[in-house]
Amino acid sequence: MTFFGVVASGNFPVLADDAVCLRVPAVSDYAAWVGERSRSRAFLKPWEPTWSADDLTRSAFKRRVRRVQREAAEQSGFAFLIFRNDDEALLGGITLSNIRRGVAQSCSLGYWMSVRHAGHGYMRRAVDLVLEFAFGELRLHRVEAACIPGNDRSLGLLEKAGFVREGYARRYLLIDGRWQDHVLLARMADDDGAA
Repeated sequence: MTFFGVVASGNFPVLADDAVCLRVPAVSDYAAWVGERSRSRAFLKPWEPTWSADDLTRSAFKRRVRRVQREAAEQSGFAFLIFRNDDEALLGGITLSNIRRGVAQSCSLGYWMSVRHAGHGYMRRAVDLVLEFAFGELRLHRVEAACIPGNDRSLGLLEKAGFVREGYARRYLLIDGRWQDHVLLARMADDDGAA
């Protein structure tokens, strides 16, 4: 896998390997984003917070892009869209959020994959790229993730990427309209296989 710390327009990082490219979204990504999110709504619903009534509107997407770009500029969070290199198809998204400095040097990992592209290994590549970015470029010590216990596909992905189960949080996050329990996992910069 190759990591490129390329600076794109707006001085945002672009992460890439030989199959996928991760970059901060732009307003011009709206059509592809709304298409994949719309098609994937039922697939994503059990694992995400309830979508707002205007979630898929152009104006909501513009607000999202402004927030994401501001957070990237401040280095308080990075939300990337995942594209396939060979045809530039939008595959999903991945975030490093709530970046904490000082004595913590940590962040939270989250992601979503389009129903059309799930199960093809793209998210594993994206997770590997953001971990390399988090531990290398951002020099973080710890990346945390939380997963609903029944989401075996996501738990398997995280464990294959070197995350270790650390605990269990009761009614941790409001997902699909309900406070749901989550398995807590983390990967450290100095874990075996870390960047």
